[in-house]
Amino acid sequence: IMASLLSVQCAASVRKSGSLIHLRSAALGIQSRHYSSKKASSSEYLHQSVVPSMHYQKSLPRLPVPKLEDTIRRYLAAQRPLLDDEQYRTTEKHAQDFQNGVGKQLHEELVAQDKNNKHTSYISGPWFDMYLSARDSVVLNFNPFMSFNPDPKTEYNDQLVRATNMVSSAVRFMKTLRAGLLEPEVFHLNPAKSDTDSFKNLIRWVPSSLSWYGAYMVNAFPLDMSQYFRLFNSTRIPKRGRDELFTDEKGRHLLVMRKGNMYVFDIVDRDGNLVKPAEIQSHLKYILSDSAEAPAFPLGVLTSENRDVWAELRDKLIAAGNAEDLRVVDSALFCLCLDEESMRDHIHISHNMLHGDGCNRWYDKSFSIILTKDGQAAINFEHSWGDGVAVLRFQNEVFKDTTEQPLVHPGSAAAAVDSASAVRRLHFNLDSELQNGIKKAKENFNSAVSKLTIDAMEFRKGGKEQLKKSKLSPDAIAQLAFQMGFLRQYGQTVATYESCSTAAFKHGRTETIRPASIHTKKCSQAFVSQPGKHSVEELRGMLNECSKYHGQLTKEAAMGQGFDRHLFAMRYLANSKGQPLHGLYMDPAYAAINHNILSTSTLTSPAVSLGGFAPVVPDGFGVGYGVHDEWIGCNVSSYPTRNVHEFLQCVHKSLEDIFSVLEGKSLS
Repeated sequence: IMASLLSVQCAASVRKSGSLIHLRSAALGIQSRHYSSKKASSSEYLHQSVVPSMHYQKSLPRLPVPKLEDTIRRYLAAQRPLLDDEQYRTTEKHAQDFQNGVGKQLHEELVAQDKNNKHTSYISGPWFDMYLSARDSVVLNFNPFMSFNPDPKTEYNDQLVRATNMVSSAVRFMKTLRAGLLEPEVFHLNPAKSDTDSFKNLIRWVPSSLSWYGAYMVNAFPLDMSQYFRLFNSTRIPKRGRDELFTDEKGRHLLVMRKGNMYVFDIVDRDGNLVKPAEIQSHLKYILSDSAEAPAFPLGVLTSENRDVWAELRDKLIAAGNAEDLRVVDSALFCLCLDEESMRDHIHISHNMLHGDGCNRWYDKSFSIILTKDGQAAINFEHSWGDGVAVLRFQNEVFKDTTEQPLVHPGSAAAAVDSASAVRRLHFNLDSELQNGIKKAKENFNSAVSKLTIDAMEFRKGGKEQLKKSKLSPDAIAQLAFQMGFLRQYGQTVATYESCSTAAFKHGRTETIRPASIHTKKCSQAFVSQPGKHSVEELRGMLNECSKYHGQLTKEAAMGQGFDRHLFAMRYLANSKGQPLHGLYMDPAYAAINHNILSTSTLTSPAVSLGGFAPVVPDGFGVGYGVHDEWIGCNVSSYPTRNVHEFLQCVHKSLEDIFSVLEGKSLS
């Protein structure tokens, strides 16, 4: 085995798998994986994987630094549909000058730096820095949400029952992860071969320095799990200039928020075991029935402030004698927000889970589970420590565990324990300056969220199945519909961002897919502006062209072969050396392509009902979407300069036109 693994190791370093296009769906929609392993014998673990959780981590391939000429070629291709001929000539000149001069030197330096830091990826440090140095509020600007599907057994959606089960499953996940028993995150291209007990029993004996190659031999791709340790006991701490990530794995308590009041109690006992679920239920019941009024100055709203303002106020909180209680908040396993409201519809859920009222949240926790009065649940997470991959895995496991093996049931009696002494409500000393800071933070928060509109759309006339039968990439068609929709509404093609995970590499983060291309522009113009001018065959050919090109971009991005991160890392390097920025970075076209008017992200998972985020620019759309077997859903946000309702009507019309053409009907 060792000999063949070593020969694969050599071959793998030079060969790139053509099927890696699937890796993107691996990283964003975990539906392609199922985790099979021994069921846990004790209620302490979700399961007991025969392959240790971090078995593949050591041998993961390193994120490649793309060739400079490839980056420049890809950059210019992405700029082409956004610029007129004269603008493009200017941008092309800047790009070629960069490639032959400063860029060459920066690239070589980046490659040398990367060679000296083999334990990580070239993007990891700069990416953390970018997030942690950002001074904008994390609310709307960074934290996304993913809402859970309801429990199929409706009586289990009771707020207290569901909260108890989710907290218990979260602890089981944490214990399984920390014991190294969580099934490693692997994307199986051929599950019949690689997602089997026989393969797992073989690969577990392969040294971890070679294990990735063993998986690669059977077309399985292990994914980076370096972010997972930050899921629990972690918080982003505001500091002037640049925040810090804090993790204290010794914390055994849960932070619970209700009506803006903050409570803590242990959910792990002194021996490291899950506190009895009936006791957790008793403590949560105690909190839910606490008659304490909502505080006049809810501390949580400070986590929604500008980071420098919050850093200064935090220093004042510490000076006022609150250091110990802040430490308790920061070291809590995670945050559970129990909301008083029931949800009216999807839109209400989106607003509540994305931002809520600002008072019943601690937005700096690595993640919070939010549960409304009527048992709707979601995760809101802080984005600097990690991408959606770890959170989505956690969400999938918690959903599966709470729905298949709930530990408390409707009608279960809460344990007869003294919750009044087990649960501690946190009290903070607030002087007039801090009270003022909280008041101001609440005003800023209200002002920001009042500008946000969210709307959703479901296209029910077709989905993944029909597109695959037509040999088209479902993601490409969804993205094309956004291009067509925007063109129909505003008459232009604009900078578009689609997130793609690079978790197939050690310390990979994300790469950008640039869905706006010369192909989508040509196709959109044909469908929107000249529908009668082209035959069904011609339109069909354009759809094929768009699908093929988008597939190529997706594959390149998943392989770390985009241009965005490479250009970002070279700019970061120039800045860190105090070097003046080259004309390429000062070009208005560079600013424009990074002003992403259409910011998009997709996920489909059996656990997730919908996900969402705010636009990344004031005149943009935040587009969360999922292409399901028989339908396509979008959850879109905007600020007042854009009309989200009209945009969704235009996207719906675009999808109707595309599916009409696929059915052989001509466009009138």
